[in-house]
Amino acid sequence: MGQDTFRVPMSMHADSRTKLLQRLQAKNVDPGCVVMLQGGASRMKYDTDREFLFEQESFFQYLFGVKEPGFYGAIQVGTGKTILFMPRLPEEWGVWMGRIQPPGHFQDTYEVDEVLFTDEIVSTLAAMKPASLLLLLGKNSDSGAMSIPAQFPGIENFKTNFDILSPELVECRVHKSDAEAQLLRWINEIASNAHVQVMRKMAPGLMEYQMEAEFLHSIYERGGCRFTAYTCICGCGPNSATLHYGHQGAPNDRQLTDGNMFLNDSGAQYHGYASDITCSYPVNGKFTAPQKDIYEAVLDANRAVQKAMKPGIPWPDMHRLAVRTIAERLKEIGIIRGSMDELLAMHIPALFMPHGLGHFMGLDVHDPGGYPEGVSRIDEPGIRSLRAGRVLETGMVITVEPGIYFIDAILDPALANRSISHLLVPEKLKHFRRFGGIRIEDDVLVTSNGAENLTRVPRTVAEIEAVMNGS
Repeated sequence: MGQDTFRVPMSMHADSRTKLLQRLQAKNVDPGCVVMLQGGASRMKYDTDREFLFEQESFFQYLFGVKEPGFYGAIQVGTGKTILFMPRLPEEWGVWMGRIQPPGHFQDTYEVDEVLFTDEIVSTLAAMKPASLLLLLGKNSDSGAMSIPAQFPGIENFKTNFDILSPELVECRVHKSDAEAQLLRWINEIASNAHVQVMRKMAPGLMEYQMEAEFLHSIYERGGCRFTAYTCICGCGPNSATLHYGHQGAPNDRQLTDGNMFLNDSGAQYHGYASDITCSYPVNGKFTAPQKDIYEAVLDANRAVQKAMKPGIPWPDMHRLAVRTIAERLKEIGIIRGSMDELLAMHIPALFMPHGLGHFMGLDVHDPGGYPEGVSRIDEPGIRSLRAGRVLETGMVITVEPGIYFIDAILDPALANRSISHLLVPEKLKHFRRFGGIRIEDDVLVTSNGAENLTRVPRTVAEIEAVMNGS
């Protein structure tokens, strides 16, 4: 993208294609089969002629790295031959949108074997005589949405298979290559630096959206990140307890108040890959005693998980470790009471951390693969929202994001529930009812013998106070 930005090698996508073919060949898929994917299409705003800024479909991005809309891609299973099919653009495109590049340009850019036009798909496939077209069709365990298999006029002339490709391609994305890990390190560096810039600018009287603007400016100016990985969450005071704050109904529009905590959950996106980082700190740069207590409780949970992470550890066990750590700290603070066994059995920590510990990350901020066939969600408070239920393996990138929140919609029913209200301390809890929430989120790569934290931001109380006061 320019000076000091990351040059993504197209060999990264070639390696992704090789990884997929190796998995297909290990499953004894007929070498005459052809993987067929359809890239994303440009979209207009409702019934207007305003075009949304295009982002590539993630599976297509993973295999080909193509940034333009309207492409298709084919990979022959036996030989690995890769063909891109580009749209045939009208002449007026060159007037309004710039030079119409020939197929050779895209062949060189994306380092594939051949580039043809989309109106040549049927004749090209007919010459290849595929045993079957392997099409992408699978359900995203987070959104519930289905991936859309390739569609084009004439596809009915070929045998198709919708069962093989999706689980294998998802599993490829779960385990990051060395090149992907290096890209994710860089995106984390850019986003981490942006978080520090927000900390330095923070002051009472500014607006939440000004903090969002500072983050956006930093990742774009310093990293060429035109997109964020998701809508920035910049919540002050009670807003920091709204887990997905920052949407159009609550667009980061509150003034920063002296004495309040601030939660900044913001991530950069580059070449389709994401970072996802949350920092929490006081608006005035100095923690009060209650703020420090809650913050360090969350930090203890974050660090306990990262210390315990390694291949072979079930991710739900890490969620339970974070929950137990939070329960122990809340009991020490005096917000909850009772034996630890009873607190955990009655799911009291879920009243304060209603979400899951973390999620896979890569091309999407909530990357797929958390619940493959045979892995089911645990239907209990809090952990039922965990976005991955499998055993950790080398190459996975997952977020570690414990939190403590004081949410009226959860606490009011809990205090009125006689079966659990005796485990809460109302006179202590009332002092935190407008506190908001604290979340500490790092992006972590599972290594062969532990874990590598890709995120580089101030984390201890002393580090945060020093940075916010000029260090």
